[in-house]
Amino acid sequence: MKFLKIYILGFLVCTSQLLSAQIEFKTDVSKNKLGVNQRFKVQFSVNKQGADNFAAPSFNNFTIVGGPSSSVNQSWINGKASYSQSYIYILEPKKEGEFTIAPASIEYDGEIIKSNPVKITVVKAVDIPKDPNNPEYIAQQNIHLVAEVSNLKPYVGEGIYVVYKLYVSENISVNDWRVSESPQYNGFWNQDIEVKEISVKKGEYNGEDYRYIILKRAVLIPQREGNLKIEPMKMSFSVGVPTGRGDFFGNMITKNINYSASSAIKTVNVKALPLAGKPIDFNGAVGEFDFKVAANKNVLKANDAAQIKVEVSGKGNLKLFEIPKITTPSELEVYTPEHKENVATALTGLRGSVADTYTVVPQYKGKYKIPEVSFTYFNPKEEKYNTIKAPAIFVNVTEGKELPSSNNNVAVSPKQRVVGTDNNFRFIALDSELEANVKSQFLDSDLFYLLLFLPFLAIPIGVLIGKKRAERARDVFGNKIRKADRLAKKYLSQAKKELGNQEAFYIALERALHNFLKAKLLVETSDISSERIAEILTEKGVDSETIKQFMNVLNSCNFARYTPTTNVMMEQELEKAKEVITNIDKQL
Repeated sequence: MKFLKIYILGFLVCTSQLLSAQIEFKTDVSKNKLGVNQRFKVQFSVNKQGADNFAAPSFNNFTIVGGPSSSVNQSWINGKASYSQSYIYILEPKKEGEFTIAPASIEYDGEIIKSNPVKITVVKAVDIPKDPNNPEYIAQQNIHLVAEVSNLKPYVGEGIYVVYKLYVSENISVNDWRVSESPQYNGFWNQDIEVKEISVKKGEYNGEDYRYIILKRAVLIPQREGNLKIEPMKMSFSVGVPTGRGDFFGNMITKNINYSASSAIKTVNVKALPLAGKPIDFNGAVGEFDFKVAANKNVLKANDAAQIKVEVSGKGNLKLFEIPKITTPSELEVYTPEHKENVATALTGLRGSVADTYTVVPQYKGKYKIPEVSFTYFNPKEEKYNTIKAPAIFVNVTEGKELPSSNNNVAVSPKQRVVGTDNNFRFIALDSELEANVKSQFLDSDLFYLLLFLPFLAIPIGVLIGKKRAERARDVFGNKIRKADRLAKKYLSQAKKELGNQEAFYIALERALHNFLKAKLLVETSDISSERIAEILTEKGVDSETIKQFMNVLNSCNFARYTPTTNVMMEQELEKAKEVITNIDKQL
């Protein structure tokens, strides 16, 4: 009996020691239910010293606005030691719904220990009590991220612009800021306007004096009717907020906090172009334009070259429609036109000119007419369609061969009268001495035997060619490279022609990249953002390094147009574009 008591006591002592040695790693949150405009704290705590290699979960559907920070709490109370180490994050939900914060992990004694998952319910935005001493409330009242849109009711194809401004009052200071999420322009053709210098300006917001800076500017051209949304820009800040207390010298003490803000969603109500009075030849040009067709010379000789230039100039969606084409007589040889764009992007929209230049070479002498050409566009200010007609052009070929006629193929000589004389049949030869006039005999000649044995010589040559073709067909990798190289040269041919002409080169290079993606992905990549293009390529299995190279070349097209460059730099960009098109084509 005594032995049994000793055994039970020893068992209890050992059990208590094992329990006290057990590690505990848990997840705690400050609240499980909150509004989409609120924040909460997530704390991962471990009760044993020596645990390391902490790994936080991926906080999907949440934005980290604070942390990670860590704290250690160690105490000795009534002879009992306690230890706790915590890793703390401040999170803000991105949207409404029910989400799970996955377990974190930590390593202890060679084992991986995981914390418990926690469910979070995010509801609609709630009213936050306006505590004047709350740093969050102070930052909210003194920092405003604003998106200003020039026109919320444009027509399809009518250019508008958006400007993002950050207003900060004199009461607080912004120590650091970054863009956490760029705006999206779904349904718009868009082009950023570079903000070359960030300068602080004075202005008003809601009737109060503020300082502000311009963060981003972009030109947008809606591509379809209906309500199109301009998604918000989101930013994170380190803000110095006054605490209401002063130091020994009377200076205000400030407290740095992490704060995030976003611009409001802007809804643009895009109007459809009117059907009433819409001409048949309208091809989508919207703006204020001029149109002309001119020849550099109207009098020339056969086989001389003349150039006919078809040009649209003015302000509007110059990059988004096709120029009318000319019609020429069959006697004039016309080459593929050379397309040139001289378009500048400003807040007022796209301005400049686009032109097609045709090279025309006459073959025969004569006077030829190139019929008149018309161009139709929609003027959003006048809200009506306008048509400009360029007059016909006459080309006079003064020298050269006569135009062949079907009536002079057979020459007819005039009839002559036959006159008889006494000497018409004065002598008739009764004997003849005829000789065979054979210059050569084909049978038994060298040519005869050569043609006879030629099929036998062709058989080994055909076998050799067949083997070479089979080897080339089996070279799958080489064929892919050759095919991709041909494809890259096809799309970059126009850009190569523009080497030396800085702006025209980069415009042609950008169009080539978009046309390549359009052909491969079957989407209008000029209508979507760079981020979306990267997502689509990722979904198609293109590796991240190739996507990064492609986006670098595409982005350089926008910036390099307005910065000094050299022919060597343009050739390098052309080689980069060729290489990245080849790589993407092989992977797709």
